[in-house]
Amino acid sequence: MTARLPQHSAVLLGPGDDAAVVAAPDRRVVASTDLLVEGRHFRRDWLSGYDLGRRAAAQNLADVVAMGAVPTALLVGLACPGSLPLAWAEALADGLAAECALVGASVVGGDVVGADAVTLAVTALGDLQGRRPVTRGGARPGDVVVLAGRLGWSAAGLALLGAGFRDGSLVDAFRRPEPPYAAGPALATVGATAMIDVSDGLLADLGHIAEASRVAIVLDPTRFDLGPELAAAAGVLGMDALAWVLTGGEDHALAATVPAVDVLPPGWRRIGRVADGAGVSVRGWQRPPSLAAGHDHFR
Repeated sequence: MTARLPQHSAVLLGPGDDAAVVAAPDRRVVASTDLLVEGRHFRRDWLSGYDLGRRAAAQNLADVVAMGAVPTALLVGLACPGSLPLAWAEALADGLAAECALVGASVVGGDVVGADAVTLAVTALGDLQGRRPVTRGGARPGDVVVLAGRLGWSAAGLALLGAGFRDGSLVDAFRRPEPPYAAGPALATVGATAMIDVSDGLLADLGHIAEASRVAIVLDPTRFDLGPELAAAAGVLGMDALAWVLTGGEDHALAATVPAVDVLPPGWRRIGRVADGAGVSVRGWQRPPSLAAGHDHFR
């Protein structure tokens, strides 16, 4: 597997020793980790090994760029049964490498152990390049709420898979999310006050910013372009496309707050404002009582 994992410029010592050595020019290292458990986070009949590699890398790399950092390396722990096809494991490595290549990062090592089901534990490292980290706690009343990337596509794709569909752009979006990697460091450079990777749903994740910053966030629903893909899927399944946008997770878009500016970096768009108070609301939209704000791992 390691032979399938190219090493990029930040790697001083790659896989094969007791530990890897990764350059940290900033002298600070941004670190994040995630677990993906078969039967809980993914199904192998819905995702190829390559798809899972892309997804696993994407969700961790997105956490790094949400801090305003540039990803440098991944460490991957793989637990799997001995019956796992070799081609599936090789495709997993290829997927990890392909997603890392989008940001110039590398898989620098990890571990493989036997287990009854496939589990991936991925740790991502990043470099701030002299910038301050953008946390969840810096939003202030008067700031603008902005978004980069798409929302609702992964949730719609999951719903379509559950309904028996196996192809299409929304299903592809669930299998291989497309985080706006360059947008995080770009917004940090112009003064982002808070930022988060939208993994559990926009309302839930902006709720983390509102709580950490002790502010209220008010969203403008007219700022969301649902697009023909979401509208068509909602019509087929009898569901609410806006609910997918507001509560669906795993697109790994970036949501942030920034002082009012005339021009935003490419890829960012305004979706609301920060005010005094607490919580997150959507102007003119009432969430149905049965609709959760986002994913809860223990619900």
